Parts: sequence; structure tokens; C-alpha cells
Amino acid sequence: MAENNQKKPDIETLGLKHLRRIRRNLTTPMLYEEIVKNREGQVAHLGAIAVRTGHDAEMPAEDRFIVKDAVSAEKVFWSDEKNELSENYFNTIFSRLLAYMHNKDAYVQDCLVGSTPEFQISIRVVTETAWHSLFARNMFYQIKEDHLLDTFTPAFTVVHVPGFHSIPELDGTNSASFVIISLAEKMILIGGSGYAGEIRQAVFTMTNHTMPESVFCMRCSANVGDDGDVAIFLGREDTGKTTLAVDPTRRLLGDHSHGWTDEGIFNLEWGGYAKILDIQKEKQPLVYDCTRKFGTLLENISISQDTRKVDFTDRSLSENTRAAYPITHIPNAIREGMFAHPKNLFLLTCDAFGVLPPIARLTPEQAVYAFLSAYTSKFTQMESGEVEPQVMFNVCFGDTALAHPAFFYGKKLMEKIVGNNINCWLINTGWSGEPCTRADRIPIETTRALVRSAVSGALADVPYEMDPLFQFEIPTHCPDEAVSDAILNPREAAADMGEYEMRANRLVAEFMKDFEKFEENVPEEMRKTLSQVISVDDTFDVDNLGFNI
Repeated sequence: MAENNQKKPDIETLGLKHLRRIRRNLTTPMLYEEIVKNREGQVAHLGAIAVRTGHDAEMPAEDRFIVKDAVSAEKVFWSDEKNELSENYFNTIFSRLLAYMHNKDAYVQDCLVGSTPEFQISIRVVTETAWHSLFARNMFYQIKEDHLLDTFTPAFTVVHVPGFHSIPELDGTNSASFVIISLAEKMILIGGSGYAGEIRQAVFTMTNHTMPESVFCMRCSANVGDDGDVAIFLGREDTGKTTLAVDPTRRLLGDHSHGWTDEGIFNLEWGGYAKILDIQKEKQPLVYDCTRKFGTLLENISISQDTRKVDFTDRSLSENTRAAYPITHIPNAIREGMFAHPKNLFLLTCDAFGVLPPIARLTPEQAVYAFLSAYTSKFTQMESGEVEPQVMFNVCFGDTALAHPAFFYGKKLMEKIVGNNINCWLINTGWSGEPCTRADRIPIETTRALVRSAVSGALADVPYEMDPLFQFEIPTHCPDEAVSDAILNPREAAADMGEYEMRANRLVAEFMKDFEKFEENVPEEMRKTLSQVISVDDTFDVDNLGFNI
């Protein structure tokens, strides 16, 4: 491709010369008016607004890029999961995006990332649609004072234009959809996808690169008890981070991302973004109430054209139906400030193979291993219509968002756990004893009762038994009457213990295989420690089991 040496246009110059109109920092009622006028969505019964995303899930890793330039070459840990894009390609796609926006309206929200002034980052979110502007307004901290908006200067800018599609041969992308981060230009470009979660994920990635090294950025939810005891929940999608953090008996700090400093933790986001397919008021009362409030965005929810009532059980548009709401919709949420170091840390997984227990107590080393592996199950739709579970590892819950090597975060987590004497737990919100094809998922009431027992200290004095493969400790009893002791140990809950052992050994082997991918980059001391966390039972030859997990 020919060299493109033209000077990259500036987004503000674009606004003066090419856009038809810029709508800056519109309030929620004003954005409602724009959404309805533009036919982007419909007002639902009781006041939420229903929209459709088109693309209804996160883009794959191959559609996410970081521009390779003098700044990123030094600041980014380049791994196989990170795709490079040249500066020339970035300039080309940005110029074409500006041409696409010619004579169109744009919506701008000037916001802040971070609940504590010391670490706040200013961001500008420029969107093609009013409803994505409302998403940004819900998700990040709003600036209330007019004089601060008048002098606002963003640390970085997000440009979200779902109607614009890249041309791979021309733009250096892998498909028509893309997320491109330029650290030098302090800009994020998102195109070809209306899924609002891309804005959130891209901001977290840039924040990870922008925050000082003293701030440990984590994808996690968090809440706090009446005594100031903070609990954090780390996990991938569908593992229950939001569900467990939004607990009526505790106060919510945030449902997705936090920064952890030497003083404590703080929330990076203002809003919540919860999955709501099949949501029930009895099981998730606080999030359910959010779906019926003015200002909440309902994504991919079916809505009656006669009554404007929504149907949370309808999955015809997507399995990934979501509600995006400001944290003020949660009555027991804490909106601002720095909070104490966690007392309890929960690593969440959804194990579809029925191997892992509903709860297990972890050593610091086991917790770091689980954090680096970030295991859960993903579900693939087969041609027959059946859903097949598969093993999924995602180092530190998302390698594409990492600014440093994985072991950097593992070392930080170890220091935090040991330095603050944190209790560590594994929580399996999937299946226990039997795989998903033969049993029901662990009830959320059971998981919530186990978490409450852990944070209250009720599990401190009960008897435990060590798992012979994973070597974590499983309680043999939970004082909460909502938990049956029979469910606690999956080995004993399995119908066929021998068949369970095959599943368990295969999963252990998958963990060890995954660890091999990055162990060469782990310092010797940490590698030696982590390599001893789990091991396959010598009585099994996993390569010849004839069993595929």
C-alpha cells in the first residue's frame, strides 16, 4: 500500500468544518427526545428506553488493535493477543471515518473515569447515535458544574461510529468491525458494531494504559458491608459478578471495574451494565427495579407494540440482553470515594463440566493461579441447534486490556493478598457434580448464601477437606440453611465417581496446558510457586483417557 503521509485531522476541527451539528452533554431527558426523534429506540412501560444493538456481543480479539508507534512501542506489552496497526492505516481509517460523518449530527459526552479525584481521568465520548451518548452518560462520572465543562480537556477521546465499516484491504483490519486504540493520539476509534459494551471495554483498556503503575486496574465488581468490609468479585461474563455484588444486604461499590491502590480501592465507572435475560424480581430485586426506571437503556429486549411492556424471557433478538443504568438507580450504592482494602476476594467461574465445587477456600498462590488462568466455560451453538460447552481461559480476564505482562498483575495481586491478609475463595456459579447436559445449574440462592457465609466469617470455623487434584479446601458444612451440605463436594455429588475423576483430571490437564502458554514469561520464583499449585493424578494418563471435556 502507498504511504499515507497526510496530517491526521483533528476531531474538533472536524466538528467545525464537516459535521452538521454537535450535540454536547445533553441531559437524559434531552437524549430521550433525540432517541425517539431519530427512531433509535422506544420508551418502554414505566420509563426505560429500549434499543437494539445489531451486533449483540463483544468483538473477537482479532478485531481489536493498538496502533504501533513510538509511544505504544515502549508502553505496551505486545503479546499474541494484541494486534498491531500501523500509523498510516490509522490515519487512513480515521480520514475515511471523518468523510462518513460529513453533514451528520454527532453527540458528545464529557465524562470522568474514577470515583476519587486523585485518580480521575477525563474522557470525551463522541457518538453517532443519541442512545450511545446516553450509554456513556450512564456509565461514566458526569460533570455537574458548567464552568468545568467550559474548560474541559479530555485525556483521551472515544469516537464510536457503528454505521461506519472498515475495508480490510484498505484499512489493515480483519473484518468490517474494529476497535483501534492510539496511545500517541490519545484516541479510540470504534466502528462496525452498535454493541455499547465496546465503549465500556475500550475505555477500560485505555484506562489500564493511562493510570499510574501504582494503580492495579481490575475487571471486577465490589460491595461493602455495614462494618466496612469490602468484597471483590473477579470473573468473566456469565459468572455472576454483577448479580453477587448487587446484594440487598450490602452496599454496591461498582459492577465491572475498579482501581486498587496502596490506600484501598475505588470505582472506575458510574453505572451498571447487567445481563437481564430471564431476570426475576425475587432473585435480583435491585437490578430488576432498574429495568423499570427512567434513564435505563434496555438492549435487545422485546417490547410489545401495543402496551410497550417488555418481555425478559424473549431471546429472539439475542441471548445477550442487557440494562445500562446509572449507579443512582441502585438505592444502596455508594457513588464516590476511596474504600478500604478488600477483606474477601472471590474468583468466579461458570464450570459447565461439573468439576469445581460451589465454593472453595484458596491459598494466595491458588488465587493468583486462578486469576492468571481466568477459567470459565463458553457455550457454542452447533448446527443441530444444541449448545456445546467448551473450556475457555482468558489470562487475567482479558489479555487485550493489559498494559503489562500477565505476571506483573499476578505479582501485584499476590502482594495485595498477602499484605492485607485477604481471604480468597473460588466460587463456581455453573454446575457441580454433574455436567450441564445432565443437571441444573447451581441456584443463585445457594451461591449468594455461600458468599454471605464467607464474608460474615461463618465459614471460618467449619471443617474442610482438601481436593486431591486442585488442592484447594472445600467446606463440608455451611451454617446457612439455604445450602445443602450434599452439594458442597462435587466428587460426592456425582452419580458416577469414576466418571467424575476422568472429567476432573481432564480439566486439570487443561489448566496445566494453558499455564504453559505464558509460564516462560513468568519470573523463576513465581513460576516455581505456581507450577506446584495443581497437578494431574499420576494414576491417570490424560492423553489416553478417550474422553474429551
